[in-house]
Amino acid sequence: MPQESSTSLSLLDRLAPCRSALVVIDMQNDFCAPGGYVDAVMGKDVSAAAALLPVLNSLIAHARGAGVPVVWVRADYGHGAIPSSMLAKQLRAGIHTECCAAGTWGADWFGVAPLPTEPVVTKHTYSGFHDTDLDAVLRGKQIETLVFAGVQTQICVESTVRDGHSRGYDCIVPADAVASHTPMLHDATLMNVRFLFGDVSDSATILAAWTPSASTATTAFA
Repeated sequence: MPQESSTSLSLLDRLAPCRSALVVIDMQNDFCAPGGYVDAVMGKDVSAAAALLPVLNSLIAHARGAGVPVVWVRADYGHGAIPSSMLAKQLRAGIHTECCAAGTWGADWFGVAPLPTEPVVTKHTYSGFHDTDLDAVLRGKQIETLVFAGVQTQICVESTVRDGHSRGYDCIVPADAVASHTPMLHDATLMNVRFLFGDVSDSATILAAWTPSASTATTAFA
C-alpha cells in the first residue's frame, strides 16, 4: 500500500527502515587517505575522514541489521571520464594528476566497503544523481528518505543532497556522519541543508530509528 506522506510524519517515522536508504558518498583513498589526491595534490587535511569511520561503520551496520538499503556512490574522475569543463579547470590550475581513476589505489574504498549485494553507483561529476542510475536504484526500492554520509560535505555530499531534494526525496544529513577537509565549508553546507534542502540530524537519531524496537513501531507505513 502507498506510504504515508512525509509531511505528516515525525523525523523518527520518516526514518523508518521501510522507506529509507543510507547513501555513502566517496569514501575512497584519494579523498580520505594520507597520500591520496586531497592530501598529496591539494594539500588538504584528511584527518576528518578517518575520524568519521566509527560513526559511519556503526550506521552501515545498523542499516544492514534493520534491512535499510545501503547504496554506495563512488567517484571516477579519470581524465577520460570527467566533463571537459572539470578537466580544463584542473589543467588551468596546473593539476595533472588524476583523481579516483578506475582501477587505481586512489579509487579503492577507505575504511568501509560494500557487500556484494549492495548497489554501487559510479559518478563522473560531483552529484551522485547526474548521469547515473542512482535515482532508478532508489525508485526501484521505493525509497523516500535518504540519509547521507561520507565526504566532502560541501562538494559531493551537498551536490547529491541538492539533486535528491529536487527529485522529491526527503533528505537527512547527520552532521557527524559527513566530513570535509575544510571545516568552515562543512558548517556552511549544514546550515544550507537545514535552511532549504532537508534536515540536519545526528547519528544517534538515525541509529535509534534503525533498531528493532524503533523499526517494529513503524511497520504500519510499509
